[in-house]
Amino acid sequence: MADLRIIFMGTAQLSCASLESLIDAPGFRVLAAVTQPDRRRGRQMKLHPSPVKELAARRGLPVLQPERAREEAFVAELRRLGPDLIAVTAFGQLLPQRLLDLPRYGCLNVHTSLLPRYRGAAPIQWAILEAQAQTGVTIMKMDAGLDTGPILAQEATPIGPEDDSQTLHDRLGVMGARLLVRTIRDYVAGSLTPNAQPETGSSWAPKIKKQDGRIAWTEPAPAIRNRVRALIPWPGAFTFLAAQPQPLLLKVWRAEVLEASGPPGQVLQADKTGIVIACGRQALRVLSLQREGGRRLSAQEFLAGHALHPGQSVQDLGPHR
Repeated sequence: MADLRIIFMGTAQLSCASLESLIDAPGFRVLAAVTQPDRRRGRQMKLHPSPVKELAARRGLPVLQPERAREEAFVAELRRLGPDLIAVTAFGQLLPQRLLDLPRYGCLNVHTSLLPRYRGAAPIQWAILEAQAQTGVTIMKMDAGLDTGPILAQEATPIGPEDDSQTLHDRLGVMGARLLVRTIRDYVAGSLTPNAQPETGSSWAPKIKKQDGRIAWTEPAPAIRNRVRALIPWPGAFTFLAAQPQPLLLKVWRAEVLEASGPPGQVLQADKTGIVIACGRQALRVLSLQREGGRRLSAQEFLAGHALHPGQSVQDLGPHR
């Protein structure tokens, strides 16, 4: 029996586990990887390839980089390649209907939530922000909507108290890759039928913005800790410390909740055990932090160079930007 001809579409680091698994799976032939064009980033604004492009180059795969997936020339190229199936993980664009209809088995997508919860760009972050006990991966057959296609398979995983977006990202990437390969085999064999997503229980996970990292100390301490966990590695949860000539931005990387009280944003304790800051309810002990332009430090290391005393405030001192 001939190998199943697959086009892979993905851009982010999350996509790489899926692409690697498809390349290595017996009975599959990955014809090409489709990814976003190289983008400028960093202080020098140099062009950088996506993680998927770098992986495809290492594995000797052709790479296609359309500016828009609906471009006629791109759709024509996919038609020429003649895939049986298109697999998509974190590609970053909606696919037009004529592309969805092109392969005989359609387009299957790996989404890092238990759909219909957390449709959209940032399901991992929002699951932590909203204190969910579990999340997971969904393999769906894509339709013209945003994460609305019928479900083929799902797998759940608990969100542990020490999980952050990076640990969850890495775990879900591996889970999604494994489930994708298994689902493709079962679907092509005719042993899986897509099921429409439930009409109730849907929620939205909009793209994270830099400003989402700003800590509001009037929130309860568990909610602030969830913000710290959810926004690792980007944009990071941040606050401001009074300084001259302007407030000093501080990113909080690790913290724990403890029973203490005081005016929200007030420093209650600052010693080698951590920096305790009062919240709207309870308090947060900051264990690891980073000043803007500096490196990540333990609280003890930070205090060696930045004196903090009980009674000082970190309450919303910085400019809104």
